Parts: sequence; structure tokens; C-alpha cells
Amino acid sequence: MANSEWSQWLGHTAEAADTITNAPLRLMAAALDRDSAAIEREPLRPLWHWLYFLPGERQSNIGPDGHPRRGGFLPPVSLPRRMWAGGRLKFLKPLQPGAAIRRLSRIEGIDSKEGRSGALVFVKVAHEISDAGGVAIREEHDIVYRGMPVPGAPAAVPPRAPTDETFAREIVPDPVLLFRYSALTFNGHRIHYDRSYVTEEEGYPGLVVHGPLIATLLVEQLQLAHPAAKVASFDFKAASPLFDTHPFTVCGKLEGSTAHLWARGPEGQLAMQATARLA
Repeated sequence: MANSEWSQWLGHTAEAADTITNAPLRLMAAALDRDSAAIEREPLRPLWHWLYFLPGERQSNIGPDGHPRRGGFLPPVSLPRRMWAGGRLKFLKPLQPGAAIRRLSRIEGIDSKEGRSGALVFVKVAHEISDAGGVAIREEHDIVYRGMPVPGAPAAVPPRAPTDETFAREIVPDPVLLFRYSALTFNGHRIHYDRSYVTEEEGYPGLVVHGPLIATLLVEQLQLAHPAAKVASFDFKAASPLFDTHPFTVCGKLEGSTAHLWARGPEGQLAMQATARLA
């Protein structure tokens, strides 16, 4: 579709309700190899709200890629590959375990483009998450849809990642970690756990590491390096995919009240770049 034909989807809204229960927090801590005792008592950690408002589509409404079939809240983009491309978040006030929370979502933008690899469609979704005391998180979520790679076409060369980090940790993205994160977020997308599908149908060399998982690991590493840091905002953008075939490194450096964060792939490529501003 041309951009003008997507106009009917602009402004679509959806509402959801949930409660910040302890089980997802305990299980997320286990997946990230963290002690859950303090995490279950303290305010919700940055990005851990992604453990709530899970999609919960009926099995009969699941498409061949494991996502819900196109055309519900999101527009019915026909391009087969769908990825979480990045986002921008503002953390306005803490959310507490046990709190009842609501999310209002709205389609803010749809943009069709022709890239070097073919057609692309970008969808921007705005989320507003509140508790009884008002809005706690404002989030803009970027989704990109793209076609399958053209056989024999040269792969895009990602930029080199910085090497001037002051804190870093190597991550081994084994299939168990990817499966556990998929389970925690009820993400049925087969590129994260179905090796035959991801290699034979979508043409990737291995299981794809979730973009939100990489973003979460970046923030977690910041807070491990600087335990007193309180994140007020977080912007991130995916640059190139990571796979379970090799370890990668989450890196960062703190300059005043701004943390520069990035994920570096096994060949030194930039996989994700992010900025966290501290309160």
C-alpha cells in the first residue's frame, strides 16, 4: 500500500489492564541470572514493564510466523519479516509490585519506503502506562516490516561498534535464554526458537536474539556498573541482528548524567545503540 492508503489505521487505539505480579519478576531475574529477592520488593526495573500486557492471542489466530495474524490493532502489512526496530521511553514515576496498571496504545505513524533491500514499512506505536496515581511510562515503539532477502544479493554491512566502553559484559545467547525470554513475554515469533523455520523460511543464519532482550541487557549492565543510577529516559535503535551462533557484548560508558550504551557483535559490528538519561 502507498502511505495514503494506510491513513485509515492512523489513530487506532487499544486498551489493556494488568497487575504487577511477582511471578514474572522472579522468573525474569532467573533468566538474567539475578537474585530475585530484592527485585520483587523494589519498584519495577526499567523495561521490565514488557513482562506485562502480554498479547494472549488464541491459537487459531496465530499466523505462520508465530505472530498473531495481521490486521487486528496493527495494520495488515503483508511483508513477511517483522522486527522490533527501536523505541523511546520516559520513566515519569516508579511502578510498584502489586499495582494495578493500564496501558493505552495508539498507532501514531505508518510510513512505506523503498530501501536497498526492497520495500519497508515502519509503524510507530505510542503507549501510555498508568497506575492509580497517573501516567508512569510513556513509550514510542518502532516496528519495521520488510521482505525476504533477494537470493545472491550482498548483505548490508553494519557500522563498527565503539570500543571505548568503561563497562561491558559478554552475553552467550544460547537457545535456552532465548526460549525463556520468549516464554516470559509470550512471544510466539518463531525466529527466536524454531531453528528450521528461521534458517529455511526467513534465511537467517541462526536463532535471532530479541531486540527487547538486548535493550534490557544494556540497561541491566548500566545498573550493575552504576547501582545508584536511576533511568529517566531510554532511547534505543537496532542496527543489525544478533544470533545464537556467537556471543556478543553489552557495553557502555557514563558521561555526566548520560549513559551511552551499545551491543557489539562477534565481528565488531554495531548491533544496537542506546542512550539512557539519568535522573
